[in-house]
Amino acid sequence: MKQHILSKNARQPNLHKRLFWDWQFDEIDWQEAYRSIIARVIERGTKEEWEELVRFYGKTKVINALKHEIKYLPDYAIEDVSGYFGIKKEELVCYTRKQLRQGHWL
Repeated sequence: MKQHILSKNARQPNLHKRLFWDWQFDEIDWQEAYRSIIARVIERGTKEEWEELVRFYGKTKVINALKHEIKYLPDYAIEDVSGYFGIKKEELVCYTRKQLRQGHWL
């Protein structure tokens, strides 16, 4: 029985359903949707849930997604990511995109 629990945990992170209120939680493909999942947890999750992301996906995959694949995060999340992972915000594609897309005030 314990082995069954361990194998289930290996297939899916221990994240609360509240983070995915607008998804069919039981049908989430945790590997295919990793970019959206990482972005959602970074934006709305606790630091403990961030730790669960790192445990499940690995620090390298999370950091790579943040640096190169996740195109949008709110400003507060960019600051938090920078501090938590020790990444300069200029290394994040979501930050550089914001800098390029700044609107002009009329």
